[in-house]
Amino acid sequence: MQSLTDLFNSFTGKPHQTIEALPTSGSNRKYYRISAGATSLIGVYGESREENHAFIVLAHHFRKQGLNVPLVLAVSGDESCYLQEDLGDSLLFDRIKAGRSTGVFSHGEKELLHKTIALLADIQYLGARDLDFNVCYPLPAFNHRSVMWDLNYFKYNFLKTTGMEFLEDQLENDFDKMAEILLQDETHTFMYRDFQSRNVMLVEDVPYFIDFQGGRKGPVYYDLASFLWQAKANLPAGLREELIKTYITSLRKYQPVEETTFREQLRHFVLFRTLQVLGAYGFRGYFEKKPHFIQSVPFALNNLRELLEEGFEEYPYLCKMLREMCELKQFADSRKRELEVRIYSFAYKKGIPDDSSGNGGGYVFDCRAINNPGKFERYNNVTGLDEPVIRFLEEDGEIVTFLETLYPLIDRHVKRYMERNFTSLMISFGCTGGQHRSVYAAQHVAEHISKKYGVKVSLVHREQNLEQEFRKKN
Repeated sequence: MQSLTDLFNSFTGKPHQTIEALPTSGSNRKYYRISAGATSLIGVYGESREENHAFIVLAHHFRKQGLNVPLVLAVSGDESCYLQEDLGDSLLFDRIKAGRSTGVFSHGEKELLHKTIALLADIQYLGARDLDFNVCYPLPAFNHRSVMWDLNYFKYNFLKTTGMEFLEDQLENDFDKMAEILLQDETHTFMYRDFQSRNVMLVEDVPYFIDFQGGRKGPVYYDLASFLWQAKANLPAGLREELIKTYITSLRKYQPVEETTFREQLRHFVLFRTLQVLGAYGFRGYFEKKPHFIQSVPFALNNLRELLEEGFEEYPYLCKMLREMCELKQFADSRKRELEVRIYSFAYKKGIPDDSSGNGGGYVFDCRAINNPGKFERYNNVTGLDEPVIRFLEEDGEIVTFLETLYPLIDRHVKRYMERNFTSLMISFGCTGGQHRSVYAAQHVAEHISKKYGVKVSLVHREQNLEQEFRKKN
């Protein structure tokens, strides 16, 4: 602490007045906000001089390349501490809290995510330009040794803590195969390694990047997997797909991309990153007793279960063992039988939607008695999701009364299904064209159920070819 305040006093030429400890997550580095009058700087203390040196050098290099990272202003002689500019307190992770909680991301939240992921390729390519990777800590490059470190991190800090019996030789064979696949793409790019929403700060909604000191030379897929499959990000599949497309567009500024090959290789990195974070959650949570990491385990396991649905023929024993692990009794709470409510808007002339669950369908409500905006030409090119139609329907009032009579009925049904551990409920709203009244009704009922009960809601506006997923609240 004294060394930081001395550095501040020396750099600013005035004594510090306040010092505030800032929260940390997985790092052992300590962060402080130090201020004197209108001057506010961030002081960083870390016991690993090598790690500090990596950050300092990388930060200077990235600023030189025009990348959005904090400016390092002063460094102690032994590099045990340094001062950097104060970027404020706005983390991307916090700014997308509503979306993370509900699985429904607002336009503003999506915009911030797209801004961030579009800059990733710049970090990877511009960050690598003229960079001496030997400065990177603890390794200059993503290689076989670093892959095995992370896989064994998972094995010893998570898998072995479950008490499972497994054949280490067969597991290691699949680990070797994974390393071979992960290392088959040689690119001169910077791998951030911990690229996630907690490491993105927003300054007037412009993303700035922090905590890149563990980066090294490595393939581009790892960072994309880290960001989009971050355990607590809770990104729905549709949004994740949009962000992949945004990233690929940005990546094409620097290299050609064959999407099928790219996506297949990305899957392997998603699996690898998921195992790595489970290892980190095991170590930080079970051994260091940090509750934040224990709370993240169910999210990572759900990501893993989704990956295993399609499987990886390259790793037969690993996949077999992971499936068994996911079914262990201690993880049962992370995959309770959960209700999914599927809601449709449709046009009667095209038929009532089929029930894909095999349960024969549920409620079907007829919206055709409600005053129809479709009678007016000015509403031909808008839907029940657009403000002009919403205003027409709500000012008319018929649809408001209609829904108010339905909510108690639907609420009782949803509540009872949850009590009985049913997994599927279907509710459909039809009108003449499946464009205005049914779309409005389906959207509002979906939002109502998600907000009140927190269950997963899948919404399909069939005639508009629109889908939306409201994720289960955790």
